[in-house]
Amino acid sequence: MNLSTRMAWRYLFAKKSTNAINIITMIAAFGVAVGAAALVLALSVFNGFEDLFLGMFDSLNPDVEITAAEGKTFKYVNAQKDRLYEIPGVKLVSSSLEETAFFTYRDRRSAGKIKGVDRDYVGLNQIDTSIRQGYFQLIDDAGERTTAVVGQQLGNALNIDVLNQFETLDIYMAKREKSRSVFSGGDLNSLVIKSVLPVGVVQAQQSFENDAVLIDIDLARDLLGFKVAVVSALEIKLAPGFDEPETYDRIREVMGPEFVIKNRLEQESGLLKLMRIERWVTFAIVALMMVLISFNMIGALWMIVLEKQKDISILRSMGMTGRDIRNVFLRVGLLLCVLGIAVGFSLAILFGWLQEHYVLIRIPGTLMEAYPLSLRWTDFPVVAAVVMAIGFLASVLPARRAQRIEAIIREE
Repeated sequence: MNLSTRMAWRYLFAKKSTNAINIITMIAAFGVAVGAAALVLALSVFNGFEDLFLGMFDSLNPDVEITAAEGKTFKYVNAQKDRLYEIPGVKLVSSSLEETAFFTYRDRRSAGKIKGVDRDYVGLNQIDTSIRQGYFQLIDDAGERTTAVVGQQLGNALNIDVLNQFETLDIYMAKREKSRSVFSGGDLNSLVIKSVLPVGVVQAQQSFENDAVLIDIDLARDLLGFKVAVVSALEIKLAPGFDEPETYDRIREVMGPEFVIKNRLEQESGLLKLMRIERWVTFAIVALMMVLISFNMIGALWMIVLEKQKDISILRSMGMTGRDIRNVFLRVGLLLCVLGIAVGFSLAILFGWLQEHYVLIRIPGTLMEAYPLSLRWTDFPVVAAVVMAIGFLASVLPARRAQRIEAIIREE
């Protein structure tokens, strides 16, 4: 420990002549600790939500999604299916068809989406584990395609009762006729109406919670007026150990440039990008609060400088340069930050442990019982660097004030 650091340590922790300076210094250190803890917890909250959403993606998003590069739908023939199954690692291929629709249930009405899926859809993901009411079934016991599973939010909007076996959900879809266009005098009131029995409510991923109704894909084709095997997307499940770039490259070779191939994370790239932006915006806001807290630190350091004027003048008389004096008080500020960071990190870790084991904060009425919190050790160096930078800037003015103190104090 060099002389400047030793003196800074003593100036910070030695008892001051005025008790108020000790109190102000403690308040400044506590403020730094609170700011450091708040920065860590702010990042940890977004880490928790990110882990939560990634878990949802793992349960519902397919390993690979294939969509048309142009247009909303494409023809899907058995030759394509056979070629996909020939690729090593491809375990299951499921087809789906999505479109916007209008729904009525009793006296309730709402717009939303239909998603027609085939029988392999259940094997593709863990959709049955996300059923909150009822059960998952798209084809009834008689083999009729008259049942459906409704998303949570749409179910709430329509007040769906899965226990009522007599009320059906009506699906309205505009007719699609090749010879007519809505811009050339087509009949906009020409609709296809199908009735299905809602037997389950799913609560999981964002798109399902909002407005989706799962039905059999053949029923979806009937609603849309498609006579051939038309799909919106192919969803692929890979065998364990084959989630590698080589597998994706083989799928791209088979499908060709007319299709877009996305892995699990690429399917939700927009949401993940938005979450990362929100994460750093929140971090910046909390860092701004840390800047405001640093004014306490400036005040504490300034009062230490005023108290130590006589000591500083003696040191100057003994040959210590103004630069050395400045470095002493810069180190006082940095030591104050180190103390605050140590206490703040300890508080953040303690709070994270308590939240994980005792659930201090709950979110009632949602999928999450506990407020998600995930401490990542990579966040701690980032927070420490930000706090130290703010502390260094806060120490500059008091340090420069100490640097200007002359060797002899003039007494009047």
